[in-house]
Amino acid sequence: MIDIGVNLMHRSFNEDREQIVEKAAASGVSPLIITGTSLRSSKEAARYAGRYRGKLYATAGVHPHDAKSCNDEVMGQLRALAAQPQVMAIGECGLDYNRDFSPRDIQRKWFAEQVALALELDMPLFLHEREAFADFVGILKEQGVSRAVVHCFTGTRAELEAYLEMGFCIGITGWICDERRGKQLKELVRHIPLDRLMIETDAPFLTPRDLPEKPPNGRNEPAFLPHVLEAVARCFGQPSQEILNATKETTKRFFGLK
Repeated sequence: MIDIGVNLMHRSFNEDREQIVEKAAASGVSPLIITGTSLRSSKEAARYAGRYRGKLYATAGVHPHDAKSCNDEVMGQLRALAAQPQVMAIGECGLDYNRDFSPRDIQRKWFAEQVALALELDMPLFLHEREAFADFVGILKEQGVSRAVVHCFTGTRAELEAYLEMGFCIGITGWICDERRGKQLKELVRHIPLDRLMIETDAPFLTPRDLPEKPPNGRNEPAFLPHVLEAVARCFGQPSQEILNATKETTKRFFGLK
């Protein structure tokens, strides 16, 4: 199975990054797509993924939290990163009105710029949205985006239907394993066509709450993706192998993986 969203360059992996990749592969999780969330992390992700051709890939983008540090020079460097063969998408980019770590007008400006870059380069978008649906969809519709994945979807039925109508794929994380916050997601996931569904861990974040053995440091890892897969399969009422096969094919097609 393929983990479409791993923050592998996060500092919590500094001591055992290679072991984490090996452990994931031993658990049937390979390749991994490393998420770029800033110019720095995007550079690190591309460099690290370049060492493991076919096993690791990367995205390049500026997360809305970091939009305040974006500028034309950063965009030029993202363009250069996107030319590297292991970089498969522009993002993580989008809007986040939940935390507002960057001013909203700045978020909108640099999100729109990254959308335009993806369209120019004919690359997919790896998207983030929190409490900003109207502005988020407005920017995407204005530019005519159809090739995008909404990473870590936790929204409403209406939002899900809007994304599907626009042709987007949907990324599901361990949020679905949370008996408190994931109840609505368990109901909604069944409405996602399998040719639009992808799975991810968002490691080291969003550790599944119902893991039988809790990691001592609380850190999520890509090796836990089979647990997310099983939760999704239960929601569909289908064998996990069918969900695995479908999400793998969807992911390969979307990112252009061999």
